Amino acid sequence: MTQERSLADLDWSKGAGLLPVVVQHASDGRVLMLGYMNQAALATTLSTRRVTFFSRSKQRLWMKGETSGHVLEVQRVASDCDHDTLLVLALPKGPTCHTGAPTCFRDNPAPAVAPLAFLTELETVIAARASETSTSSYTASLFAAGTKRMAQKVGEEGLEVALAAVAEGDAALLGESADLLFHLMVLLKSRKLGLAEVVQELERRHESKTATPTR
Repeated sequence: MTQERSLADLDWSKGAGLLPVVVQHASDGRVLMLGYMNQAALATTLSTRRVTFFSRSKQRLWMKGETSGHVLEVQRVASDCDHDTLLVLALPKGPTCHTGAPTCFRDNPAPAVAPLAFLTELETVIAARASETSTSSYTASLFAAGTKRMAQKVGEEGLEVALAAVAEGDAALLGESADLLFHLMVLLKSRKLGLAEVVQELERRHESKTATPTR
C-alpha cells in the first residue's frame, strides 16, 4: 500500500479527530517522542516536511522546534494496520526533548543498527566536501585529485588492513579498517554511488543464492 493510500484511509473518529503519532529517528531507529495530530496538523506536516502536532494544552497547531529551532524533518509518514495511529520517520535538527536529551524516552536503548547510522551522517559530510572548491580539508583534496588517486588510496588502505590482520592487534586492525571504509565511501561518491547500492548488491547476491537449492 502506498503512503498516499494509507493516509487517505485514516480513521479520525476513534480519538475525536486526533491520532497518536510516534516519531522515530529515520537513521538509527530510536523512538524520539509521541504527539497527536488532527487533519490540519497532518496536512501541514506533509506540506512543510516538518513535524507539526496539534497541541492539546494550547489548542492549536504546534510545529516541533518552532521556538528552539530543533525541528523534526519528515522523511516518511505511514499509518498502522488499523489506520488510527501514525508513524513518522524524521531526522532531528538538535535534541528532541525539551530537557535537551536526544529523545523524550530517556531510558530508550539505541537499536542494534544505531552505530551504523553514523555512516549516513558521514556520507552527508563527504557529499558536502565533494562540492567544495577549496582543498582545505583532506576529503576535498581527494576529490580535487580525482578518481585515480582515490582508487590508489583504497588499494593502499586495503593492503594495510590485510597486514594489520596478520601482524598487529585489534586496535590497529580497526583503525586500518576505518581508513579503508572512509576512502571507499569517497571513491563511491566520486562515481555518484553510496553504501546503499553496495548493500543492495549484497542483498541481491544473498537472494540469488537462497533461491537456488543447494545440490
